[in-house]
Amino acid sequence: MTPILVFDLETIPDCAGIRRIHELPAELSDREVAEVAFQKRRVQSNGASDFLPVHLQRVAVISCLLRNDEGLRIFSIGEPEVAEAAAIQRFFDGVNKYVPQLVSWNGRSFDLPVLVNRGLLHGVTAACFWETSESKYNNYINRFHERHCDLMDVLSLYGGRGAPLDELARLAGFPGKLGVGGAAVWETYLAGELESIRNYCEADTVNTYLLYLRFQHMRCAYTPERYQAELELVRAALDKRPEPHWREFLSLWK
Repeated sequence: MTPILVFDLETIPDCAGIRRIHELPAELSDREVAEVAFQKRRVQSNGASDFLPVHLQRVAVISCLLRNDEGLRIFSIGEPEVAEAAAIQRFFDGVNKYVPQLVSWNGRSFDLPVLVNRGLLHGVTAACFWETSESKYNNYINRFHERHCDLMDVLSLYGGRGAPLDELARLAGFPGKLGVGGAAVWETYLAGELESIRNYCEADTVNTYLLYLRFQHMRCAYTPERYQAELELVRAALDKRPEPHWREFLSLWK
């Protein structure tokens, strides 16, 4: 089978970069530096948002679900084990190794732009991701293609903002988001609760995969039997995990 790699990011402000760009005093704390960037973003957006541009978003964790002939594996890359540059390089090394079907939720508008912008800053290499010469009409770059399925984009019929992952997942009988929530990631990071951020990100990744399986069934790429078998594979993989967030995830799965 073609390997499937589902991925999701959680990011925090790049305080070192923000200091450099705005020439901020060294004595300012990271919280204060980030607040400067948030305020500038609010001014730029006329108060509509303080969400930072992708090049100022530092990757804290990349959560992945890999489904291939060997089975199904869920894992995270990032702090505290490795720094941002190594995490991004490891992600693209995985793409080079497996040449997978990438699956994301809003990955075309956020996750991949973060990875390529931050990867560029760190000198990361990603040959397979950027390859287009032999796959002109089916590569990771073009929007209307197969090698990256941004499920939110696809389900909106490429027409704009799609449904929220949490709501669509719960309406489909899946658990939906668990834990801290995207808006609380920065405060959670400042509190040193990296595990909570990882757990939240991993749950989003599995929700995305479950919706992708439902989509494969909807478009008849998977038979009903194949769809049920893939669901059972996910359940079995999670049932072997002792972490509390997976126990909660399974309890909420209808």
